[in-house]
Amino acid sequence: MFHFFSREVLNVEVEFYEFEHEEGLEYKDRIKYIPAMVFINEQDIKLRAKILRTVMLLEEKGISLREPHSKPLEDGIFELRTKFGSDIARNLYFFCDGDKAIITNGFLKKTQKTPSSEIEKAKKYRDDYFRQEDERKRKEKKS
Repeated sequence: MFHFFSREVLNVEVEFYEFEHEEGLEYKDRIKYIPAMVFINEQDIKLRAKILRTVMLLEEKGISLREPHSKPLEDGIFELRTKFGSDIARNLYFFCDGDKAIITNGFLKKTQKTPSSEIEKAKKYRDDYFRQEDERKRKEKKS
């Protein structure tokens, strides 16, 4: 997994969800795809810096991070909220193991309500994250 910052004094570890991108690729050419980082890297440098600052706040505050920086959405999915000028960026995430936050995907908000398609995408990524973790644990047991 891709780790953002690793400092032991912080409340939670932040990771970005990743998966192998396979479409149309030979096995040897498969690459790791990190949806939230792709979104962050596509943003203007100032918005990107502010998003990363908000990620650091999540790391520092963990589950105690509240509005205006974080808001629970549904079914254990939260949104990390960043505003810069007229741009409103959201990164969706969930908690696991009590001390880990997994950021799944990001988008620029254009409507009052968070699009259900983005929430569903975060849930799909969360399910896949847990599937990957189960697979990893099974492989470790066999070794």
